[in-house]
Amino acid sequence: MWITPEEVLLANALWVSERANPFFILQRRKGHGKGGGITGLLVGTMDVVLDSSARVAPYRILHQTGDSQIFCSIACGSSRKEITEHWEWLETNLLQTLSIFDNNEDITTFVKGKISGIIAEENKSKAALEDEDSGKFREAELKMRKLFGMPGEEKLVNYYSCSYWKGRVPRQGWVYLSVNHLCFYSLLLGKEVTLVVQWTEVTRLEKNATLLFPESVRVSTRHTEHYFSMFLNVNDTFKLMEQLATIAMRQLLDNEGFAADHSLPKACKTLKNVSALKRDLDARAKNERYRALFRLTQDERLDGHTDCTLWTPFAKMHIVGQLFVSNNYICFCSREEDLCQLIIPLREVSIVEKADSSSVLPCPVSISTKNKMTFLFANLKDRDFLVQRISDFLQRTPESGHSGSPSPSTTPLSSSLPTPTGAAGEPSQRRHYSPSLPTATQSLLRIYQKDAPEEHGPKATKEKMKEESWNIHFLEFGRGVCMYRTSKTRELVLNGIPESLRGELWLLFSGAQNEMDTHPGYYAERVEQAMGRCTLATEEIERDLHRSMPEHHAFQNEMGIAALRRVLTAYACRNPGIGYCQAMNIVTSVLLLYCTEEEAFWLLVALCERMLPDYYNTRVVGALVDQGVFEELTRACLPFLYEHMQELGVISTISLSWFLTLFLSVMPFDSAVLLVDCFFYEGIKVIFQVALAVLHANMDTLLDCNDEGEAMTILGRYLDNVVNKQTVSPPIPHLHALLTSGNEPPPQIDVFQLIKSSCEKFGSLRADVIEQMRFHQRLKVIQSLEDTAKRSVAKHIMSCYWGASTTAAERHDPSLPYLEQYRIDLGQFCQLFGALGTWLCGTHTATLAARLFRLLDMNKDGLINFKEFVTGLSGMYHGDMTEKLKLLYNLHLPPALCPEEAESALEATQFFTDDTPQEPPFLSDLDFLVQEVTSGEEVKEAEDALGSGDAEEKKEVKDYKYYLRMWAMENEPKKETIKDLRRMNQEQFIELCKTLYNMFSEDPLEQELYHAIATVASLLLRIGEVGKKFTNNGANKPTDTTNAQAPAPAAELLQPEKEEPNGESSSGQSLVCRALAEAQLETLPQQTSDEEVKDDTSVSSYSMVSTGSLQCEDIADDTVLIGCAGDQQRQGSILDGDWSITFEQVLASMLTEPPLVDYFEKKGDIQARMSICKMQRRVERQVSSSSDHELAQLST
Repeated sequence: MWITPEEVLLANALWVSERANPFFILQRRKGHGKGGGITGLLVGTMDVVLDSSARVAPYRILHQTGDSQIFCSIACGSSRKEITEHWEWLETNLLQTLSIFDNNEDITTFVKGKISGIIAEENKSKAALEDEDSGKFREAELKMRKLFGMPGEEKLVNYYSCSYWKGRVPRQGWVYLSVNHLCFYSLLLGKEVTLVVQWTEVTRLEKNATLLFPESVRVSTRHTEHYFSMFLNVNDTFKLMEQLATIAMRQLLDNEGFAADHSLPKACKTLKNVSALKRDLDARAKNERYRALFRLTQDERLDGHTDCTLWTPFAKMHIVGQLFVSNNYICFCSREEDLCQLIIPLREVSIVEKADSSSVLPCPVSISTKNKMTFLFANLKDRDFLVQRISDFLQRTPESGHSGSPSPSTTPLSSSLPTPTGAAGEPSQRRHYSPSLPTATQSLLRIYQKDAPEEHGPKATKEKMKEESWNIHFLEFGRGVCMYRTSKTRELVLNGIPESLRGELWLLFSGAQNEMDTHPGYYAERVEQAMGRCTLATEEIERDLHRSMPEHHAFQNEMGIAALRRVLTAYACRNPGIGYCQAMNIVTSVLLLYCTEEEAFWLLVALCERMLPDYYNTRVVGALVDQGVFEELTRACLPFLYEHMQELGVISTISLSWFLTLFLSVMPFDSAVLLVDCFFYEGIKVIFQVALAVLHANMDTLLDCNDEGEAMTILGRYLDNVVNKQTVSPPIPHLHALLTSGNEPPPQIDVFQLIKSSCEKFGSLRADVIEQMRFHQRLKVIQSLEDTAKRSVAKHIMSCYWGASTTAAERHDPSLPYLEQYRIDLGQFCQLFGALGTWLCGTHTATLAARLFRLLDMNKDGLINFKEFVTGLSGMYHGDMTEKLKLLYNLHLPPALCPEEAESALEATQFFTDDTPQEPPFLSDLDFLVQEVTSGEEVKEAEDALGSGDAEEKKEVKDYKYYLRMWAMENEPKKETIKDLRRMNQEQFIELCKTLYNMFSEDPLEQELYHAIATVASLLLRIGEVGKKFTNNGANKPTDTTNAQAPAPAAELLQPEKEEPNGESSSGQSLVCRALAEAQLETLPQQTSDEEVKDDTSVSSYSMVSTGSLQCEDIADDTVLIGCAGDQQRQGSILDGDWSITFEQVLASMLTEPPLVDYFEKKGDIQARMSICKMQRRVERQVSSSSDHELAQLST
């Protein structure tokens, strides 16, 4: 490209001249292209380390005149083709003209003017770009795209010099941070290092300071870790990395791309190495901190901030802090935490003026509000600009109908509702919500307590004292949205908000009051828009309405239920991305007790979208993130208890319900609502503090627990006895009281003492530290969800292989997690198994696929989802030999081996007549415990029928404890080991050998595998015989009549599914058959008739043929092991009912044969299989479309 002419002092240093004429020289950088030697290596290294522009433009054209030693660079290029075009243009258009000039100075002036004119023409269309990004930065962006092959849409945010540790050797280079990638490039002495990492692949990002990696940044992905160090400013680099990783996680969560903010004000001057995107991201970070600090809405943008002082009339002093100005608010925060905070909505401002300056009060600004409050700010650096900026925002602020009244509960809603219009006979638009509804103007608690007699006891007196304390506070600090928020305010909140003020203060502290005031009529519109529509969210809401605080009398009638329905439905309409999630009903029902419907709606908005982000969605990502934060805090604050709790797996079980419902579902209502008071004032920090305090209070008893159920019982009993002795409301029965058992009641815990203890012990928690922890946990949680989701594979498989008989929509349930939304039946599974499976057995493949389908179909509904499908497929592809053999072993045990396939009558009889239900695959210890308890209960019921009443009471207590243990363990089943697998009988073992034979029939090492499996089968048959002798202790067991009537499996079990005409295959068959024939098939027991004895003798003669002379053909054609139909039925030898082997024996035997080990250790390539399937599907579509076209032509 053409560049602005610049003088070059040393034209030949580090450059090689390739072309020249009297006026121009074309040069190539040393170290670029072929050759160069040691000089080229050193030059290339220097270019990378020093970020030389020659790295991106290794070619240049210089202008020279006569014998002058001064050169001017006029063009550069990244490739020979580009620079050659410029050279040819110069020769064609300038050489002849320059030869006319007599003066060298005139030649130089003409060339510079010509090149500058060309650049000006090219930059006309890029004027906007010139204003945003500097030339230096655009050069770095071009370099990034060239080095890493990035498309033009990939935007560079910033780049930094650093070292990348590859092994133990640091490589000095440059790290490029773009919107979607982290890239690194280094070239040292000819050795090139290139690294590209997608932000969506990052699982952990942390800053370390160790001896080996001083001030380093560790970037962890799913498969490896990368270390970067030697940053000039590691803090700025790490903050930008965090921000880009957060944006990537948000894209994964919302499935939305990155969108730059084009509404940012332009920079006053173009910075050398800062892009417009970097300014955008910096502004976003400031806006997020600003909104989080003052609980403002997502559309609020910070315009600027400045240091100042605020005159506080209550303290008669100036407080040092910062003043923030945005498009709708003026906010102040003291430098000392919790000393003073102030939020002034511009809609409440009436006058902004400059006050008289003095030595005591320099550069003051006075702001007056509509409710007669005046705020005086001083020590402002640029007072005139600030006043002008606030005036500009005031002119854009619409007039508000609300006047900042102290109690929003009493604000009439008639002005905020749409006027009912419609033709005659049409229903009014306000048929679902109107100001005449009791819940539109009053809270449910006030409605149900207005007729109750007034109490005059000590609790009522205490409540009135609280109200009076708050009224005094309002007189001193103001009331409403412009109230001074000080440490005194926090102290009053911790002591409990009186019920009459709870709704008002919740709205104030959460920021919901501001949002409600700026959106009049919004709630009513959403109610009318959503009510009457049938969606998945409304169905879930209807299902949970009567489960929302059923113990409270306010929700035991239609008024409370209808109000809850309207609020939840309106929010589902406002935010379809969340819709409705369980636990929202519990929180919303509590809000309705103290607020009107509209107030409860805006409080729910504040909860779901600002205070508890990503909590209430189908994947509860926010709750999972805070669960990880809680575990990290427990490890830091209670290390000994953390290790023990991790062994029991309790933290992950308890914390989710604590956070989702803010303790409302696990603590008595009167106590939990005080935690909600603190939560609305201090945020999620107080929930973490109380949770840690609960664990600390029960540390000794929790350390003595031996299982999860016992620990959960202790915590449940503790929380159930957290009481509020100051409440004036009638007691509400708490469902968690069922956990309390025993004769002596447990001690009660005062909720105020619990809150005080949490602040004293864990009050050092800070909001910014929690946000940092949330960032780390968010990376892990979202990446974990993405690893299990595999959305692209799911969409491809469902779109390409869904059967024609059934559409995906019929079995699509969008309410489930993504992996479980689509399901397939047996026929579709068999098609996918045949296309993608690695264990293909010829015609036996369908049988094996059906067994795997039954194994994966845990709920026995005849359908499996994508998660279950991938579970089975990953075992075949990615498992080691043990995992693969375990899966194959389970495929030959019930329920995978169905009764129809088991040709033994004994097996079939046991399967259908046994009263004990069949065990599901991969049984955990909990499943065995459930069966033990069930069987034990049946025995006890028979005993209790004859026993006394005391015995019945003991039974109930024991059963109750059993159920508690089961309930505690069901969330985290114990991982199955190979010792948990059931033993395999002779029938199932023969089926396993048959499957293995068919799997090996098309393998290149077919004969070696046949020999190996024959040896293993013979060894396992002998092991089973030896084990039978040890089990029976040499004694003859009584004859089982069922066994006597059960014929042995048919000889066709030994027949291969695919017969080969050559002798090689038949010899392999003989080996397998010889191994299987070594199973000593016992004759039937003593017969009663002579014919039966004769038949038995004739059959026994076949059974006693020596294995050395027994051929496969003899077994297949002569030996009759199944009775024939009709009167000619002949009894055959039966299987040994005592013979059995374990999985450990199968595994140990297989490990002795290297061909089998190599076969099962071999990894599969599912991508290659899917590529073949895509190709086949494409060919099938082409063939079908051409056939349809031919048929259409024939028909015409």
